[in-house]
Amino acid sequence: MTTSFIPESAPFNEEQRAWLNGFFSGMMGINPNGNPQEIMEAAGVSVDTLPAAEPEEEDFPWHDASLPIVDRMEMAEGRPVERRLMAAMAQLDCGSCGYLCQSYSEAIATGEETNLTLCSPGGKETSKMIKKILKESDGTSNGAAPAKSAATNGSNGVAANGYSRKNPYAAKLIESRELNLEGSAKDTRHVAIDLGESGVTYDVGDALGVYATNCEDLVDQIIRSIGGNGGMMVTTPNGVSKTLADSIRDDYCLRDPSDELLELVLGRIDDSQTKATLERMLDEGVPEGFDVLDVIEIAKDVPISATEFLETLSPLNPRLYSIASSQKHVGNQVHLTVGKVIYEREGRLRKGVASTMLSERLQSGQTLRVFVQPNHGGFTVPQNSDTPMIMIGPGTGIAPFMAFLQEREATAAKGKNWLFFGDQHASTDFLYEGELRHYCDTGLLTRLDTAFSRDGDQKVYVQDRMREHGQTLWQWLEEGAHLYVCGDASRMAADVDRALKQIVHQYGNMDESAAEQYVKTMTQQQRYVRDVY
Repeated sequence: MTTSFIPESAPFNEEQRAWLNGFFSGMMGINPNGNPQEIMEAAGVSVDTLPAAEPEEEDFPWHDASLPIVDRMEMAEGRPVERRLMAAMAQLDCGSCGYLCQSYSEAIATGEETNLTLCSPGGKETSKMIKKILKESDGTSNGAAPAKSAATNGSNGVAANGYSRKNPYAAKLIESRELNLEGSAKDTRHVAIDLGESGVTYDVGDALGVYATNCEDLVDQIIRSIGGNGGMMVTTPNGVSKTLADSIRDDYCLRDPSDELLELVLGRIDDSQTKATLERMLDEGVPEGFDVLDVIEIAKDVPISATEFLETLSPLNPRLYSIASSQKHVGNQVHLTVGKVIYEREGRLRKGVASTMLSERLQSGQTLRVFVQPNHGGFTVPQNSDTPMIMIGPGTGIAPFMAFLQEREATAAKGKNWLFFGDQHASTDFLYEGELRHYCDTGLLTRLDTAFSRDGDQKVYVQDRMREHGQTLWQWLEEGAHLYVCGDASRMAADVDRALKQIVHQYGNMDESAAEQYVKTMTQQQRYVRDVY
């Protein structure tokens, strides 16, 4: 039997390995009692200096947005803390945290990132699990690898013009124009922002980070409820001195009560029923729409100082919006499509922080702090301008596809374009109808299929339209079309994914397993890309 001197990990092919093994076997023949390693070193070859094999790519079985957090945590059981933290993330790699799922979890594990509430798609479920993991691990990283730098993950990096997530640009609002017509149950805005001479640039598929401010009325109610003085000076988390009112308005999240706030109130009340309610919230999470003011009102006359109140609040994180414009078309502007969030709960009007700022509180000419969040995973127009595109974006999910179409028009791209759009009513909710009809007339938009769910006896959604035109959609895919999805992750994107696999299964004459693999390959090739939240 021939002795193998060359490790399997060494970067040689079979022929090279056989020759080298023969060479060293010959050396062994000259000195049969020699140690193989000593003989190799005598020949000037050290085992230690042989190039090592590339490390295998680590498997992250939990990195699947369709899996519930319970299953993901089960898969990560026994792994190092940074991997369990990763399993707690929403698995979308959406960039809303300023990282990707892996790099955000590694940054937390190493202590580089202290904000545990940046995973907005994961929401309370994720932040609660992160705190639990860190508590169980006593805050130790268990040997976590350093998080990738901002320049590596393409998320937090400082742009050439100096503006970034940590140094946003003070842009001016041009307009916030209503897109829905009278009678609609929705209020969706086309928001245009002036980038001035900032030099801020973006690509189609990128998102715009917006630092919102809280509603003044809510801030005033909170200060009154804790018996505070809005004019008293406090120090913000980043060390800036400002008034209590300004700090609560600019720096803190008033939507999701932290566990620390619940615990503070719980430790100071006597009523057993209220205690039981708060304990249940700590265990199960607060009800949907239950905010910081609700907690304070439960506390009633319990004394809470402004300083200790601020210490329990989470930071006010920026909101990310898909950019709805191509810079080749709008120049030094950036456009967004924003759905205003407003509803009533427990006799009090609740408002989305950023959406109401952009739709009602901010006037034309006033400033807002913004930064560009680069797209991830290939969510942009194909490099080859002849490649067909299929775009699926109901509601505000149409935003990036307005940018895609503007880009294709500006570059005179020859590739076919197919858009699926849906909303409630055609008469009031056909966002950008004029622009889309114009694109159909010019031939830029090859196909436009709509699904207005409230216009018929049965609700029809974009995934239903996909199935109706499944044969044609399959032909486009076989021609190499790229398919893009933007919008709600929990329902729409999952339904669209299911419909896509059914179409591949049916019209591609594949079994379910082969259809799954076909779609998986599309994802790996960045031909099936999603921007979901």
